[in-house]
Amino acid sequence: MAMPQRFGRTKNIAKRSKKHLEEALYDRLFKKGGSDVSVRQQLNQFLKSKKRVFKWEVGDTLKKLRDRKLYYPALKLSENMEKRGMNKTVSDQAIHLDLVAKVQGIDAAENYFVDLPETSKNHLTYGSLLNCYCKELMTEKAEALLEKMKELNLGFSSMPFNSLMTLYAKTGHPEKIPAIIQEMKASSIMPDSYTYNVWMRALAAVNDISGAERVIEEMKRDGRVAADWTTFSNLASIYVEAGLFEKAERALKELENRNAHRDLSAYQFLITLYGQTGNLSEVYRIWRSLRLAFPKTANISYLNMIQVLVNLKDLPGAEKCFKEWESGCATYDIRVTNVMIGAYAKESRLENAEELKERARRRGANPNAKTWEIFSDYYLRNGDMKLAVDCLEKAIDTGRGDGGKWVPSSETIRTFMRHFEQEKDVDGAEGFLEILKKAVDDLGVEVFEPLIRTYAAAGRTSPVMLRRLKMEKVEVSEASKKLLEAICVE
Repeated sequence: MAMPQRFGRTKNIAKRSKKHLEEALYDRLFKKGGSDVSVRQQLNQFLKSKKRVFKWEVGDTLKKLRDRKLYYPALKLSENMEKRGMNKTVSDQAIHLDLVAKVQGIDAAENYFVDLPETSKNHLTYGSLLNCYCKELMTEKAEALLEKMKELNLGFSSMPFNSLMTLYAKTGHPEKIPAIIQEMKASSIMPDSYTYNVWMRALAAVNDISGAERVIEEMKRDGRVAADWTTFSNLASIYVEAGLFEKAERALKELENRNAHRDLSAYQFLITLYGQTGNLSEVYRIWRSLRLAFPKTANISYLNMIQVLVNLKDLPGAEKCFKEWESGCATYDIRVTNVMIGAYAKESRLENAEELKERARRRGANPNAKTWEIFSDYYLRNGDMKLAVDCLEKAIDTGRGDGGKWVPSSETIRTFMRHFEQEKDVDGAEGFLEILKKAVDDLGVEVFEPLIRTYAAAGRTSPVMLRRLKMEKVEVSEASKKLLEAICVE
């Protein structure tokens, strides 16, 4: 009988140590809370140690890393499979291709696909590349690749069609989706629940609510795909967005009935959607059900519940829920704290917000980019520009320090630039641009036009402004060009 594959030496599975059995790879990686930084540190230690691990552990670990959007360590682990003598199946290669796209970009994913042996170019790897194109909203490449897959007769499932329909929905072309559905029917490709959900969404996007209801009826008539809780979550969400709260609540009751296996996500959708209908009593009822089903309630559940209570302006309820979480949480999660900090900031309770930030820090949860964004927005609303800029810089720096990138919203950038223009504050505007360059590769016309107006309002000149615009490849309006004549005086 073939031995299971693993990193390191081959040894009979029966001789695995007790410690190995008790501590699978994913337990090692997530034992310090599962943040991006801690997972990377644990993974680096594991790879340096050359401890033994079996392929099933790697597969399970990759799934957990991907579920948590920890793509960089997932790719690193996937790369090391072959380095340590663990052969990749075509399914493994499809997952690796997806990780390459997420971490290194679509060009790197294409190169990986081209370099695969021909025997690996089947519906799995083609489907993975197609999904990458769809996620990057690359319509022409996605459509061309799907046609290529049809030519190769790769044994279609609903998945590539689902990817393309999702692309059309995201790019504002829901009207193209019914034709995909008809093509699937003509080719006898069985839809799955995701297919029906995307179809419903497409009809709702063009305000055809009765059409979305007909999709549910077709599912029932067809009988091959049972409507699960996600179908009714989708329908309830469509009703909520249309303001049809009574119908939404009927769909939510159906959702609850379908959640026989007590899926955590189902409870969270129920809480969120009841919150969107404004039904606070049902929010609390579902929360009690969730707590009974999951006595060790996860941080993400508290995060969702507290956010819903804040949105419903039940701040005392949110505070009570937060204290309950804080007293029992195994890992102090800054995301949960941020919801309360944001609520306090919105109510101008700055002292409470600051106290929470410091309490989180003492519990080992340092402020992240979102924390500093909340404080920056507060100071911006209250006209304290120096502190607003300071906090925005901390948000950008913290985002970079976490291995990612945090970019302020276009509206935030416009608000800052509008202020500098009104105050004729050239130095403030230029200082803000220097900070912004850390996060934004191309500053663009929405930054330079108000900068030009700020120089003009302040009566300041800048002989290098034209050169700056050329370097940034920014084309300004005719009105701004006229102002440049005065600004660019030597």
